[in-house]
Amino acid sequence: MEMKILLIEDDPSIFSMIEERFAQWSLQVVGPENFQKVMDDFIKVKPHLVLIDIQLPAYDGFHWCREIRHLSNVPILFLSSRDHPMDMVMAMQMGADDFIQKPFHMEVLLAKAQAILRRTYDYVEAKMDVTRFNEAVIDYARSEIMCDGAIASLTKNELFILRILVEQANQIVSRDELMRKLWDDERFVNDNTLSVNVNRLRAKLEDIGLHEVILTKKGLGYIAVTQGT
Repeated sequence: MEMKILLIEDDPSIFSMIEERFAQWSLQVVGPENFQKVMDDFIKVKPHLVLIDIQLPAYDGFHWCREIRHLSNVPILFLSSRDHPMDMVMAMQMGADDFIQKPFHMEVLLAKAQAILRRTYDYVEAKMDVTRFNEAVIDYARSEIMCDGAIASLTKNELFILRILVEQANQIVSRDELMRKLWDDERFVNDNTLSVNVNRLRAKLEDIGLHEVILTKKGLGYIAVTQGT
């Protein structure tokens, strides 16, 4: 299996050098499309390892390390040309797995990355099950949805309903389909129970700033609406 590495590095020459060398060991290196929206790429790529420079456009590497740690325990390795000991201390306190200073020898970086990947994935299959929905992030493993720092915890039924609606975003999902899928998953639900769960889910979404993202289509069912539609 080809391992995916998210390299958050704004120096094109360093990025290309790492990408080329890692590819020789079947390590796929991907960079962010927009340094202000790194988490979009993190969620899309679902990397096995993240390499982060400290000095970046918009937000520094510490910011992105914190954001990633809110969602995942994926291994993180910092790269930095700064030599202040506190940088290493801060990186480790935020949950980084290792720290390497620039300029570095490519074989040392490769060896560190391979060692981290072996330690992590030879023993534990770390899975990240998250998705973006409008301005929110849904963490299915934790049964949580986060939006602008606010977090709502969802019941299993609420999360299941949300997942079905989000996977068919901007399409009407009938009540019958929702109840059938809930029953197939061995969750007890009837028509009244479904209404209660949808209403509770909608209220929790509104509490964290997601208003009118699940709409009722009378006589048809429900629809999860994405922005811009």
